[in-house]
Amino acid sequence: MPLPSDPEVGPCTLNIGLIEGGRAPNVIPDYAHADLLYRLIGPSQDLRSQILATAGNQVKVDFPLEIPFLRLRTIDSLPTMIAAFTTDIPTLTNWGEPLLIGPGSIHVAHTDGEFIEKQQLASAIDLYCTITKQLLTT
Repeated sequence: MPLPSDPEVGPCTLNIGLIEGGRAPNVIPDYAHADLLYRLIGPSQDLRSQILATAGNQVKVDFPLEIPFLRLRTIDSLPTMIAAFTTDIPTLTNWGEPLLIGPGSIHVAHTDGEFIEKQQLASAIDLYCTITKQLLTT
């Protein structure tokens, strides 16, 4: 199934995070289950319709979780990037206008080997102070 793409934020991505099925290696499986996570690049309704059409009537499709596509605020003078993953920021609705920023590498974030270097931590303190000053003057 081709996934949508946006010229500014890139492609919708798919992670097959869980696959289960069968009863024993010598038995034809009577059951299979997969959990798929899509990174949205816009409203979800078209993608949902496409998934249902592709899956057909042979399988049951549920949509238990939706983290909506979100364009986050930027701060002048701070570099930005577009990442092919999602964030739980849309669920943090009582905290004002959110920013997504932090020290370290996204490649180890939220893993068993997550770490930041001491210099990155010190730089983050300076960065957070700069952001706070900029936000207080706007």
